[in-house]
Amino acid sequence: MTVAPVRLGLRANARQFSLLVALNAFVGAMVGLERSVLPLIGERDFGLTSKGAILSFVVAFGIAKALANLGAGGLADRVGRKRLLVIGWLLALPVPLMIAFAPSWGWIVAANLFLGANQGFAWSMTVVMKIDLVGPKRRGLALGLNESAGYLGVAAAAFATGALAATFAPRTVVWVGAAVIAGLGVVIAIFFVRDTAAHVALEQRAHGRAVLGSLRSAFVRGTVREPVLRACSQAGLVNNLNDALAWGLAPLYLAARGASAAQIAAVAAVYPAVWGAGQILTGWLSDHTGRKPLIVLGMFIQAGALALLVAGGGEFLPALLAAILLGAGTALVYPTLIAAVSDAAQPIERAQLVGVYRFWRDIGFVVGALLTGLVADTLGNSEAIIIVAALTGASGVWVAATRWQTSPRSSVALGTG
Repeated sequence: MTVAPVRLGLRANARQFSLLVALNAFVGAMVGLERSVLPLIGERDFGLTSKGAILSFVVAFGIAKALANLGAGGLADRVGRKRLLVIGWLLALPVPLMIAFAPSWGWIVAANLFLGANQGFAWSMTVVMKIDLVGPKRRGLALGLNESAGYLGVAAAAFATGALAATFAPRTVVWVGAAVIAGLGVVIAIFFVRDTAAHVALEQRAHGRAVLGSLRSAFVRGTVREPVLRACSQAGLVNNLNDALAWGLAPLYLAARGASAAQIAAVAAVYPAVWGAGQILTGWLSDHTGRKPLIVLGMFIQAGALALLVAGGGEFLPALLAAILLGAGTALVYPTLIAAVSDAAQPIERAQLVGVYRFWRDIGFVVGALLTGLVADTLGNSEAIIIVAALTGASGVWVAATRWQTSPRSSVALGTG
């Protein structure tokens, strides 16, 4: 049997690329199941009154996902991309059982530790494997397609869950959906996905010989040493800080102002829907306009969207418009930040640096949940949203003030062969 030669490019790897796109839609759907109903379950099923207590599930999710991102980046070249992808999906299997039989809110929080680990390993590997397949020329487009599929999956699941919750018990809708999606994800990852190590080796040959550095050195480089990577890390953190608000606090904010379950579901779904669909365009656009302008513009639009949510007083139409704008701003930022980090990395160190970036980005869930929960409990929901809007605008200013480097500078030992 003749083995097909390894080639880089979207067309040359269309089948595997398309499979990974579809699989990432399932990854997104796993978390989308919770987007419109889980905070309300905390209030209605478990009798929670503190916003901080309700948002503890977002804290657990964010910690687990951030650590899984970092671990996936460090292990990808040693363990293999496909193996980590399979591990990620296996970690999803306990989630529906824990939600279904939860006797207390602590079980829901623990289920989100597994969900965060699933998202960290599975989503990280679909990101890295797509970058491996397409090579450098269409990196933004590849990431746009990947993130688009993931967040359209979030949107579809969020809307379906919210709509079905009017007829069925919300917790039942979540755990049944999670069981179906987790089972499909495991089967696809094990039997149909192929590893991309050969594509990494092929691309690296164009850069010369290299020895992979330590995860510690990559962490320092991505966090402190290089201005572009540092700017991307803080922007990613702030982006997910405001996403934590949209996920955990916005449904409670709207419900407190009389919004129906259907209206909350519409707002919860339209935000990731615009975010998801828009990334196909913004990922492609960043390949042609550069990364920095889209990141700055996106952060400013997000800040404006949050300000509009407060100015609208929780009314449905202003909230829907704010969700659309928040999705558009996030679409400009999300694939572009990962592409910018990839631009700064040698192929062999890409998984590590993307893992470091995704670690800081998803720590934003933790910071956002703790910050908004604390401020909402002490000052009020509106004040929490205003503070997050200000932080988002400041993050855009940080990126705008950063001098941008477009060529990769490696910390690994390079040769000339």
